[in-house]
Amino acid sequence: MPKAFISYSWEDEEHRTWVREFATRLRTDGIETTIDQWNAIPGDQLPAFMESAIRSNDYVLIVCTPKYKQKTDNRQGGVGYEGDIMTAEVFESSNHRKFIPVLRKGSWSESAPTWLGGKYFIDLSASPYSEENYRDLLVTMHGVRNPPPPVGKPFSTVKTRPAVPHQEKKDEMQDIRIEGVIADQVTTPRMDGTAGSALYRVPFKLSRRPDREWADLLVKNWNRPSSYSLMHRPGIASVVGDTIVLDGTTLDEVKRYHRDTLKLALAAANRQYNELQANRLAAAERERARIEAHRADVAKQAGDISFD
Repeated sequence: MPKAFISYSWEDEEHRTWVREFATRLRTDGIETTIDQWNAIPGDQLPAFMESAIRSNDYVLIVCTPKYKQKTDNRQGGVGYEGDIMTAEVFESSNHRKFIPVLRKGSWSESAPTWLGGKYFIDLSASPYSEENYRDLLVTMHGVRNPPPPVGKPFSTVKTRPAVPHQEKKDEMQDIRIEGVIADQVTTPRMDGTAGSALYRVPFKLSRRPDREWADLLVKNWNRPSSYSLMHRPGIASVVGDTIVLDGTTLDEVKRYHRDTLKLALAAANRQYNELQANRLAAAERERARIEAHRADVAKQAGDISFD
C-alpha cells in the first residue's frame, strides 16, 4: 500500500478541514496518508516529526496556496522547515517524482514555491475539485498509469495490424461487471447534524480496471441515466482504478434506488464503449486495406517503368 505525507500551511479552519477531508478520501482509496492533525500530538518534537514523515513516506503531497508559497520561499515556520528538508532530499536522491504538488488555491504562479516551478502538478483548486484530476493523482501513487501502446513495425512493411496479446483481446471483448459492494471500504457518516452528514461513500468492485474513456462514459451515464427514481443523485459517481464510488449516499439508498440506476449506467457504458472500439477497429481495417492497395499499385506501376 502506498504511503503519503501531506505538507500544507495552517491558514484557517476551512483550509485545515479541506486537507483533513482530502486525506480521509485518500485513505479510503488505498493510500496510507499521514497529516499532522492526526499523527502529531502535544509534546512531540515537530521538526523531528516533519523530517521523519517526509523521509519515510513514498510520496509527499504538497498542497500549494499563495500562503504556502510565501512561507516556503521565505523559510517561515514549519512549512519553511519542510521546504528545506524536501529540497535537500531531492538534491541528495534526485527522486523528483516523490514530491507531487497539488494546487489548492490561486494560480500556479501565485501558489507554487520557487523550487516546484517546473513540476507537473495536480489541479484540485475547483470546488468541488475535478474527479479526473483526483483520479490522475490516485493512479500515479498506485503505479497503475496506462502504459504507452507498443511500437509497431516500420510503416512500409506493415501487412497486418500489430498483434494484440490473446488475453488483451479477450478482455476487450468482455463487458465490465459490478461484482459487489466493497464492505470494508464503506466510510462512516459524520452524523453531526449538518446537511448531508448522514451520507457516506460506498465503493463497488468492478470485474476489471477500465480505461479512462470507459470511466468517463460510466460517469456520464450515471449523471444522465435513461431512467431514474426521484432519489437519484447525479454528480456523486466516480471511477477509481477497478472501483466505482458513490460519494454521498447510503447502503439503503443503493438497495432501494441506486442499484438499478447503476446497472443501467453500466450497460450503457459497456454498449457505447464497445461501439467506439468497433468503429475504431473498422476504421483501422479500412485504412490498412487502403494502404495495402496503394502499396500493391505502387509495386505494379514501378515494375512497369523500365529505363532500358
